[in-house]
Amino acid sequence: MSNIHPEFHRFLTRKDKEILLGQRGLVIWMCGLSGSGKSTIANAAERVLHQQGRMTTILDGDNLRTGLNANLTFTDEDRLENIRRFAETAKLFVSQGIITFVSAITPRGELRDLARGILGEDLFEVYIQASYEACEKRDVKGLYAKAARGEIANFTGKDSGFEPPLNPDLTLDTEATSIEDATFELLEAIRDRLTPV
Repeated sequence: MSNIHPEFHRFLTRKDKEILLGQRGLVIWMCGLSGSGKSTIANAAERVLHQQGRMTTILDGDNLRTGLNANLTFTDEDRLENIRRFAETAKLFVSQGIITFVSAITPRGELRDLARGILGEDLFEVYIQASYEACEKRDVKGLYAKAARGEIANFTGKDSGFEPPLNPDLTLDTEATSIEDATFELLEAIRDRLTPV
C-alpha cells in the first residue's frame, strides 16, 4: 500500500457539493426479505424527492449483481463482499451530497454492522418487515417458487437465515401498511436529515 497516495485533500469538499445541491447526503439502507417492498418503497421515495428537486440515486441488489457484483454468489463469504462493495459505493455517492437509497436484503447483523462501520453517521437503517409467508405469496420475481422447487441455493429465509435488525432507525411493516403510507413515513423520518447545516 506504500505506492498508493490518496488525493482527497485536493478535491472539493463534501460541504461544497452539499451547498451546490442544497441538501445533505444520506444513505437510506433498506434491508428485508426478497419481495418485502424494499425496491418499491425506494423507487416511490426517490420520485417524491426528485419532484422536490433533490439529487438521489438507488443502489439495488439485483442491479449491482448484473455489474459491479456480477462475480459474486450467495455464499456467506460472497454476501460479505457484496455488502462491502455496496457500502463503499454508497460512501462515494454520499460524499458527493447525494441522497442514496440502498435496497439490499442484508440478512445478517454482521453485514449491517459492516455497512455501518463503513458509512457511520451517514447510514439510516430501515427494516422493511414482511414475513416469509407474505413475501412467498407476493413472489413478484418468481424466486419463492424456484426456491420451493430447490432451484435456488442459499435462498434467504429458507436455506439461509434472516436476522431482523435489533435497532433499526425505522421499521416499515409492509403487511400492515400500504406502500404509499410506508413511503410517506420514510420521507417524514429522514426529512430533517436532508436539510443542509
